[in-house]
Amino acid sequence: MNGPREGGRPIRTYHEVADPRAESVAEQVADQGRRLRARLASIDRVVAVGSGKGGVGKSATSANVAAALAASGRSVGALDADLDGPSLARMLGARGGLARGVDGIEPAAGVAGVKVVSMDLLAREDSPVRWRGPQGHGSLWQSVIETGALRELISDVAWGHLDVLVLDLPPGTEKLARLIDLVGRPDVVLLVTTPSEAARGVVARSASLLGEAGVERVGLVANMGSWTCPHCGVTEPLFGADGARQLARDADLEVWAEIPFDARVSADTDDGLPIVLGAPDRPAARAFAALAERVARS
Repeated sequence: MNGPREGGRPIRTYHEVADPRAESVAEQVADQGRRLRARLASIDRVVAVGSGKGGVGKSATSANVAAALAASGRSVGALDADLDGPSLARMLGARGGLARGVDGIEPAAGVAGVKVVSMDLLAREDSPVRWRGPQGHGSLWQSVIETGALRELISDVAWGHLDVLVLDLPPGTEKLARLIDLVGRPDVVLLVTTPSEAARGVVARSASLLGEAGVERVGLVANMGSWTCPHCGVTEPLFGADGARQLARDADLEVWAEIPFDARVSADTDDGLPIVLGAPDRPAARAFAALAERVARS
């Protein structure tokens, strides 16, 4: 079974790094599972940032929360679990590749000292990640291979001691289920969404899954819910009055943050400087900073 390829070069999968004494696939996976648990033992808190659908600002939320936590003096790691559409390294200003150290792969250094691991540090920006399984049946094996790759990105990285590891998940409720199967219940899950009618059912499904899994700390992040006119200073809702609160009631969740729309959020993260660092006095930056502190207190 081959892993994702970048420019024809295979990226390692679990059978290439497991204990050579392990003879079966089950033993190999169990060996890597032991290494994964050993890595997680040095991490105080795992915070997963997910969403039921794309385009809601999930990665920007991950980047700003990680940067705000690190700027407050905490040791923070950020793992981009979106293997097909990675963006977190760029958002956190991490450049170059990933180097091998004595104790494993060394994370790249991002802004405020955030330790960053992302597929966009392994693959060229213009090179898609291709998943190849037996006889080329990549689509049939993709979930298995993606899970193995994500397991590697956690267990083979020398994170050291972290106060917080932020996991930026790809869109989809099933990604939350896969994460829980892999690492257990996260300490905190942030569900990022826009407070729109279309988002309600998706968020409700994610909340139901997390409730069944026993995840206790789940916060709704209502992104881009309002807009402030830069000329007159008037703030207006983008999705109807009290859209975030209605969404929270429908999904039986608590709103942890309402992030107003700000064009600088996108511009600053594209430049590798999250708005919490680049423009900390703007309303969106203050909302992200308050969210990070709530995560830290949870």
